Amino acid sequence: MSDSTTNSSSRGRRSSGGRAGRQATRAAPLTQDKKAIWPGMLGGSYKPLSDSDVTKIIDAAFTILETIGMGEAPESHIALATAKGAWVKDNGRICYPRSMVEDIVDGAPSSFVLHGRDPKHDLEVGGQRVHYGTGGAAVNVLDFHTGKYRETSLVDLYDFARLADHLENVHWFTRSVVARDVLNDFALDVNTVYACAAATQKHIGTSFVFGSHVKPIVSMFDMMLGEEGGFKKRPFCKVHISPVVSPLRFGEDAVNVAEAAIPEGMPINSIMAAQSGATAPATLAGMLAQTTAEILASLVMVNLIKPGHPMIFSNWPFVVDLRTGAFACGGAEIALLNAASAQISNALNMPSGVAAGMADSKVPDAQAGYEKAVSAVTCGLAGANMIYESSGMFASLLSASFEGMVLDNDIVGTALRVVRGIEVNDETLALESMAEVTSGPNHFLGHDQTLNSMQSHYYYPEVSDREPPETWEEQGSRTSWDLLKTRTTEILNDHYPSYIDRKIDEQIRSKYPILLDPKDMSNQNPRF
Repeated sequence: MSDSTTNSSSRGRRSSGGRAGRQATRAAPLTQDKKAIWPGMLGGSYKPLSDSDVTKIIDAAFTILETIGMGEAPESHIALATAKGAWVKDNGRICYPRSMVEDIVDGAPSSFVLHGRDPKHDLEVGGQRVHYGTGGAAVNVLDFHTGKYRETSLVDLYDFARLADHLENVHWFTRSVVARDVLNDFALDVNTVYACAAATQKHIGTSFVFGSHVKPIVSMFDMMLGEEGGFKKRPFCKVHISPVVSPLRFGEDAVNVAEAAIPEGMPINSIMAAQSGATAPATLAGMLAQTTAEILASLVMVNLIKPGHPMIFSNWPFVVDLRTGAFACGGAEIALLNAASAQISNALNMPSGVAAGMADSKVPDAQAGYEKAVSAVTCGLAGANMIYESSGMFASLLSASFEGMVLDNDIVGTALRVVRGIEVNDETLALESMAEVTSGPNHFLGHDQTLNSMQSHYYYPEVSDREPPETWEEQGSRTSWDLLKTRTTEILNDHYPSYIDRKIDEQIRSKYPILLDPKDMSNQNPRF
């Protein structure tokens, strides 16, 4: 908490300029140094595993790689790995000596910057700095007007991206829905990244159907940045891959995408998403041992292609409801597992990614609220660097909701305030203020310290109702659902960003099969 404490202490020592001046300051938009929460705050205070338990799990992971090994390794990987000391057993599984894996862990970057197109959105990933953002590949959306599920479209993806662009506690945008109306593989990959980049200057993330799609899309990024090679200087998009398929075998297509993306300077988010009792052991410790081994195998693969390439160590242990076999992303176990995963990644000094803030609930209701809040807070406190799936994901990741993303902005803001904790120093102990108040008005309302602390020490949810019952009734007895729909409408009817220069956009459209109608990128075709 030392960095947070230092930052906060400096915040409190600003000149007040009188009460009227302070009130005018509070009415203006807050600068980053005066806010109660900010991206990259330090977590790590919650440790579901003891230090000895972490050591046992990591040791078990090294043993798995050395004795059980990985199946279905592509020939390209076998050639690189065996040249560094790995070997292939009679059953075809490739095994890695512990010393080889340890050397790769030691040589991998412990932190790096994920760039936004605008530098103000740059994120430093590593240590115990906590960020929340989107993820997933939902195939359904909760329709804003009917309240029923329908298939997702390219326009939906664009709308989610511009909503995320506006919401302060969504720190980056990974495509959260699949454009199911785009049927050609190359057109799908091109239009996915185009819709994201057109709607936000925050860091974005995507996936690729084939490795051959990477290079032409990087050329499109260069066009957006206005110079050839611009993307390598500021790689504002990371690729999400799952090069390991549980249990303990490689997926060749994803490895091929990594082999194409790494030379282009594209950061890798390598995702391990095993499911307890299905593709990993049902015991939580056994699952963590297997998935840690699998994400270490991904790290080996990436670093054999290019030593020191930036990779997020995304171990996302998922849970199956063993009564039904259904995926369950909202329970206590998934919160524990992903918090423990962050703790293990931190022990290995790897930039960590986890999955939290998800809901099995189908709508933004009370079930969604507690499911999302428990895991979002738990993983933040554990010091996870990149908390994926935390914005807008419902129905066990099968669906996304616009109103739900607005709700999650408040949930994540609250989680970040919990992560920040309580700073204790001479100023915050407030002894001087107590002396002044007890010899004067006998209350702290209007006191300088109270006024100075209102914004810098307290987070105020945007859509939560805190009015007394009589005021609530006078205002129409609006439910949280009503408030969410109103706020979502306000944002999406107003926020149509223009992040691609018009002439460059024309050049991109002449070269690539861009399907997003320009009218849908303005208020000419309102949808909310």
